[in-house]
Amino acid sequence: MPIEPLQLAREMVTIASDKQAEDIVLLDLRPLSTFAEFFVLMNAGSSRQLGAVADAIDEGLSKRGLEPRHREGVPDSGWVVLDYGAVVVHLFDPERREFYRLDHVWRDAPALVRIQ
Repeated sequence: MPIEPLQLAREMVTIASDKQAEDIVLLDLRPLSTFAEFFVLMNAGSSRQLGAVADAIDEGLSKRGLEPRHREGVPDSGWVVLDYGAVVVHLFDPERREFYRLDHVWRDAPALVRIQ
């Protein structure tokens, strides 16, 4: 049975939170975008944690038969993107998050979840 994009995004938030990701935000892009319905943004305190969170999301969803369409970046770069089509996950170190400011770029998107 296919998973709805919002349910998928919420599951990603749960997995990330369980792995101690920080400043997790689930943005609803549906009113603003045609390429994705949701962004999940989060920070990790180190490249090791960034890799662990990305792997946990990948593994957790793989158990449900879901694979990312694309995975880009490596933990040492400070930014990893997991593209599941309707839901795109951006994992950052704090410095890269501040540099790219996706929270600001998509400031008109409603935040459905915000975990500090």
